[in-house]
Amino acid sequence: MGQPESVTKLLLDWNAGDKAALNQLMPLVYDELRRLASSYLRRERADHTLQPTALVNEAYLRLIDQANVRWQNRAQFFGIAANLMRQILVDHARQHNAEKRGGADQHKLSLTHAERIIEQPEIDLLALNEALEELAQMDSQQARIVELKFFGGLTIEETAEVMNISHATIERDWKLARAWLRRELS
Repeated sequence: MGQPESVTKLLLDWNAGDKAALNQLMPLVYDELRRLASSYLRRERADHTLQPTALVNEAYLRLIDQANVRWQNRAQFFGIAANLMRQILVDHARQHNAEKRGGADQHKLSLTHAERIIEQPEIDLLALNEALEELAQMDSQQARIVELKFFGGLTIEETAEVMNISHATIERDWKLARAWLRRELS
């Protein structure tokens, strides 16, 4: 993957209206986006029809439509990309449930890569999405931290940078959010 500062520079150039910056950016971030997509899909049900390349392509199309985003840095970019991938997977799960007449199949997502938010190895993706939406109503900062760390794969430091809050606050809210999700999802 490209250097973080070159990704940040291209994002800032894209902000300034340089369309060529987007074309230069995508080769630098594509492998990381594909790695994120593959990671998400490995945690999905075995018969999932969405492939990593399709997930990245759909996220890319949504990313280039982000007219109101003021791109700041690499971490923010991957946080937004992760959020978009989450929404694509949730939409896909909802569509699959609708096709199954009531959605008898559960869409499982492992949380082992998210520092074990809960003890059980898999949870229902739609239940996680609903829990995050409920958490956002109570504490939007904690919900955003979960989204950036779990779906975005960002470190504590990167999350603190994206959210412009202290490392200690991120760690505290991450622990609180994990505990809340563990209770809600078990």
